[in-house]
Amino acid sequence: MAAVVLLAGGLTALSLGPAAAAPAKVGAADDFNGDGYADLVVGAPNGKVSGKAKAGYVTVLYGSKSGVSPSKSTKRKLISRSTSGVPGSATANQRFGSTFTKGDLDRDGYGDLVIAGGTAGSVIVWGSASGLTGGTSLAKYGAAPQAGDFDGDGKTDLALFSAQSVGGDDPEGAPAALWKGPVSRAGKPAAVLNLLDKSLWWGWYEDDASCATGHGCENGPSSITGPVVSGQVGDVNGDGRDDLVQWHYTGDGTWGNRLLLGGSSGFTRGWAPGDDTSRDPAGTGIGDVNGDGYDDVVVGAEGWSDQVRVAYGSAAGLSEANTETFDQDLPGFPGAQEDGDLVGSAVSVADVTGDGYADIALGIAYEDVTDITDTGSVALVPGSASGVTGAGTKVFHQNTAGVPGVAEAGDRFGTTTALLDLDGNGHPDLATGAPAENSDNGAVWVLPGTATGLTTKSAQAFGPGDVAGPTTDATFGAALR
Repeated sequence: MAAVVLLAGGLTALSLGPAAAAPAKVGAADDFNGDGYADLVVGAPNGKVSGKAKAGYVTVLYGSKSGVSPSKSTKRKLISRSTSGVPGSATANQRFGSTFTKGDLDRDGYGDLVIAGGTAGSVIVWGSASGLTGGTSLAKYGAAPQAGDFDGDGKTDLALFSAQSVGGDDPEGAPAALWKGPVSRAGKPAAVLNLLDKSLWWGWYEDDASCATGHGCENGPSSITGPVVSGQVGDVNGDGRDDLVQWHYTGDGTWGNRLLLGGSSGFTRGWAPGDDTSRDPAGTGIGDVNGDGYDDVVVGAEGWSDQVRVAYGSAAGLSEANTETFDQDLPGFPGAQEDGDLVGSAVSVADVTGDGYADIALGIAYEDVTDITDTGSVALVPGSASGVTGAGTKVFHQNTAGVPGVAEAGDRFGTTTALLDLDGNGHPDLATGAPAENSDNGAVWVLPGTATGLTTKSAQAFGPGDVAGPTTDATFGAALR
């Protein structure tokens, strides 16, 4: 049991220090109650709900001038299939909350939360002045939903994908759709677009005849191959339309990234780092690291590569020729590269310091600290006009002064990350998860953001017991946004 666990299976939450009196402007997508502070969503997909093992739940922690307050019932909300107003019922092994996305779908000024629910489908929980409430079923689509303005009309759209089994040599096509915003609370989009523009095909076979049989490639513009497990949204070519990078199963035990470029008639395909096959999922983040007005795609190490890749955006999109690679041997990066560290097990990108360049938060889940194996760490790598230089990089782990807890073998601190301005001071804070902490109960840490980067002053940590959630084997922190 982790030494930081003091009460009822949870972690003692330390309050954040004073912040700015008025919150900095936060986009509606991250603000469910419209108070100007970003809100944090924590997934616990293995949590037992209503007696059903691995039914899963999420915890929403509302931001405030003092950050998040896990112990305050008025500043949090637990959502599961057993929550009043949420469609469906808790089911064993459903793993509700494995992934989720945020966006103001109905254009009322409040962010809405779309939670993936496996074969039972996803659920939209709607934002309001009093926070998240109600629920609308998306029965057909239960995997890795993503919200963004994909057609560039100023309204939030919703890309939807269906749950599939992971296995087999050639993953077959499965239903997918692009819902044009706004989306009503009855679950009706303004229109349903083809996911793929002009019936584009790709997959194991490249000719239309083979694709039409559904063998190893997309079955048409409303179908896509391979189970999707995660995605990130940004604009890599500066055309005013959001693009989507997905980590998906490519068959025969391998994984890879694909880039879907937004357009008025659906997505077209582009290149992204990590589109070659990998043994293990890699972290992916999107943001403007070099401040040139184009979002860049950052992909962490995975089974075949121990390096982080940064593909810089441009009017032409991404290219391998405009991609930088680095690892922990980068000058200025504390520590040293070792096999199996998995630098970039999680990736989040946002401008923490406010200098106009997005910084990169890298989870390093299998990092050893002294002789403590796989305890994990997280690094913040500054952006600059020159991209990633390594200068000013800082690394944090549970034995860092000011970080709650004690590093233990197998904690895998840094398995997940999110950068959000929870206290409204204009500097995104880092939330990082260790779902293996405390015998797989899980935990989350928050390190405040400042003009000089992340700080451990008033850092906090909390587990499922601190939010009054199911604790045993919950894997609290397995997803963050």
